[in-house]
Amino acid sequence: MPAGTAEDLVPDLDETKLPKTAAEARAAIGRIIVDREVFGPDVVHSVPFESDPGRWPVLGEDCAWQTTGLPADVLATTTRYFHIPPKNGQGRLQLNVTVTVHHSREESGWETARAMEEVLRCPDQRLRANEEIKGLWGGVLYQGEQMNGWSEDAFNERGKYVGAEGGGPYLYIWNQAQFGPVTVAVAGKGAAGFTDTAIETAVIQGGSRMMQHAEQEFGKAAG
Repeated sequence: MPAGTAEDLVPDLDETKLPKTAAEARAAIGRIIVDREVFGPDVVHSVPFESDPGRWPVLGEDCAWQTTGLPADVLATTTRYFHIPPKNGQGRLQLNVTVTVHHSREESGWETARAMEEVLRCPDQRLRANEEIKGLWGGVLYQGEQMNGWSEDAFNERGKYVGAEGGGPYLYIWNQAQFGPVTVAVAGKGAAGFTDTAIETAVIQGGSRMMQHAEQEFGKAAG
């Protein structure tokens, strides 16, 4: 196989390293998930900073998000919330990062499939009473397709974010990637004064760093 192909850039999964319990999965998430410094000096922790580890987001039939208990296929999950405070005419840019550990690669693959189904079912979604995303569209790229040389499976969705606090519509991005039983995701909610490129760059930075951590955590060593 020629050096530098997409297949070379994603290591083989080391089954012996995979967590078997929720406690082991939570510990692994702590080593994979990123903190605010990956996004730059202007980013701070939001309140709350981390999600309830026992809750899982579900998109209802009414296209509104709510939370429920962890499904059987999830060992552990954590979301962290960050933002850039408003200043100099700019609004409040929001960034979320999520790491989820399933029991198997098949289960994490189904998470990606459900994410695509949700976009098709609900192109307009209500995040909270005062937050919406509209006109969502998404796509899945398997390893080796187009520019996906860094994960086994990548899912991307884009739309417009509207919030009571900052108005809008502004760019909304959700990027999700899979390695073995792990999915990592970053969401960016735009605000006044931020270019689409700035939001895209932040989302890519967070996602690529967490995928690197996941591959170091569960991949076979080279050599």
